Amino acid sequence: MKWAETYVSWHARVLSVLRIMTGLLFLQYGMAKLLKFPAVPAFKDVTLFSLVGLAGMLELVGGALMVLGLFTRPVAFILAGEMAFAYFIGHAPRGFLPILNGGNLAILFCFVFFYFSFAGAGSWSLDALREKREPQLALSGQALQD
Repeated sequence: MKWAETYVSWHARVLSVLRIMTGLLFLQYGMAKLLKFPAVPAFKDVTLFSLVGLAGMLELVGGALMVLGLFTRPVAFILAGEMAFAYFIGHAPRGFLPILNGGNLAILFCFVFFYFSFAGAGSWSLDALREKREPQLALSGQALQD
């Protein structure tokens, strides 16, 4: 097998690794905001029913779902939107260039999640397990109707 074939054959698995690591990195923001772990001074006064609290909830639940690869496409689309809002509300007012306004990570998360909304979860995910199981359920349901 040539190296290019190896790369292509591992595409879905590497997509899963990217999704898991992105989800873990994102999850830490939700944990810091809502669970206060790890303790981040900037998030010490976050309340659940605030804009930052809502973002923390999306980051906590969305990050966990991304790690598991469950409902990946719709969750990723919502998280991409959250990061777009985060950039324009929290970073863009501080200046035009992301390197100066601290918005690099928000932009990167936004586009990575946007990619996942099209690419899916990869082979190592609960979505992949659900896709394998659903045709079997549909066939068994068809057999029961006949």
